[in-house]
Amino acid sequence: MSERLKPLIDAAADGPLTRQQAEEAFQILFDGEATPSQIGGFLMALRTRGETVDEYAAAAAVMRAKCHKVNAPAGAIDIVGTGGDGKGTLNISTATAFVVAGAGVIVAKHGNRNLSSKSGAADALTQMGLKTMVGAKVVEEALKETGIGFMMAPMHHPAIAHVMPTRSELGTRTIFNILGPLTNPAGVKRQLTGAYRRDLIRPMAETLKALGSEAAWLVHGSDGTDELTITGVSWVAALSDGAITDTEVHPDDAGLPVHPFEAIEGGTPADNARAFNALLDGEPSAYRDAVLLNSAAAIMIAGACDDLPAGVEMARESIDSGAARAKITAVARITQNA
Repeated sequence: MSERLKPLIDAAADGPLTRQQAEEAFQILFDGEATPSQIGGFLMALRTRGETVDEYAAAAAVMRAKCHKVNAPAGAIDIVGTGGDGKGTLNISTATAFVVAGAGVIVAKHGNRNLSSKSGAADALTQMGLKTMVGAKVVEEALKETGIGFMMAPMHHPAIAHVMPTRSELGTRTIFNILGPLTNPAGVKRQLTGAYRRDLIRPMAETLKALGSEAAWLVHGSDGTDELTITGVSWVAALSDGAITDTEVHPDDAGLPVHPFEAIEGGTPADNARAFNALLDGEPSAYRDAVLLNSAAAIMIAGACDDLPAGVEMARESIDSGAARAKITAVARITQNA
């Protein structure tokens, strides 16, 4: 039991912690010094009154400091969602990552298994022939040779093991549900990141700003998805040049049609992999259009195009030329030989 954590739990219940207090608390958690009841009490104290940007930033900073880091080229981008939207869509951000890489942007993608859906990023990529449980050296090789690497969260964040059993027993969302997108092991400065609730995108953008990010879109679809949706409006908190702007994005802005939600619903990892392969083969679909929209945004955030229509054209060329599929094939070869 940690005597140091007791007063911090009380302080968290009474009001917001300072960043220094929060960093101390998360240091205790990640060092394995807290009991399960203390971990649960602290997390629920934060959840009950609502976490602050300082607390998000503190938790993310400590996680980043303790992770197994990956060296990525300057300008690399992450394309990732919080998960937890419960919508069970096809693997949009995962496909987007490879399309963006095929368009020439370096992608250091952070992800996990199906924690809240039928098919998470790692599940889909395993079906596509990638070995996801690889360490930093293999990811760095993939980044160097192909321009894209996939970082499986548990391989890079061993300190999380101290809190995972309590998280599972609590059975409710906690601050850890949003920390994944804030703790990229490659320390990327650019991100396209989805959140499972609209009210999270602004504080997440403020957190990334506090952590030194250069450019990011934090997004939530009006259909409840944690990405830019092809079904209608998406809300965006855009970080650029040290300022955060709240805006909206519609498929029309990218020259893309609107599709019904049912057209992007997914299934098992095998089902999603079949759709992924069809997309890479150039098959027209709502899935393709959703990936084009998200890819266009990511390419913009990376500074490789000036607007969404231009990004769509680059993403379309990545798919239709076979460049996106070539990225999958190359990364699969590197990881399987590891």
